[in-house]
Amino acid sequence: MINRDDMLELTRRLTPARSSVGRIAGAYFDEESYADGTFNTNFLKLSQADRAKNLALAKTVLFSDTNTQLKEYRLTDQARRPGGLWQLLTAIKECGMKNDAFTDLFYELIGEKYRPGRPWSCFLFHGRYDVPVKGSDKEWLEGSDEVYEYLICTISSLIGEYEPGTPEFGFLYPAFKERGAALNFVDVFESRPGGPCRELTKWLLEG
Repeated sequence: MINRDDMLELTRRLTPARSSVGRIAGAYFDEESYADGTFNTNFLKLSQADRAKNLALAKTVLFSDTNTQLKEYRLTDQARRPGGLWQLLTAIKECGMKNDAFTDLFYELIGEKYRPGRPWSCFLFHGRYDVPVKGSDKEWLEGSDEVYEYLICTISSLIGEYEPGTPEFGFLYPAFKERGAALNFVDVFESRPGGPCRELTKWLLEG
């Protein structure tokens, strides 16, 4: 089960003024799910308005209805096998999303699996969050025990040229559990639980 407080803690660090996101990448797909444009950039190089707009996409995943729209799943050993999807996503995370070969391969794989019949986008956010120490009285203390490094993915229909709408699907990897990285877990978002994006969830968990 996801602890709502964990998600709220991460969400508080997704503001233009003090975002833990350092890089954003994405691909735009046509109605046949072929990528017709990609980007990969330092998040801080975006304008304040673009940072706010893109953070709103990422926050949709974290701020959704916990344990209903956003659910926690354990990754099996099969899903984490060498050469599998989660090895690729781990590589994307560990290189700070700076290797376009990794992200391009992910777009290719997801384009093969998701065919909604309309233009859509896939955005990836890479962040590092210095998790502050919290005392036994739940007050924040000086310093940090851990740096939580993560990916957020969002999938949205396009509502204009290169303009993603509200995310319909996404995930947070690794899951943020007990205020730290849970490397064997992923939090998956479906705006309509059990709806059209259920096949994407199955694909992710199979790896």
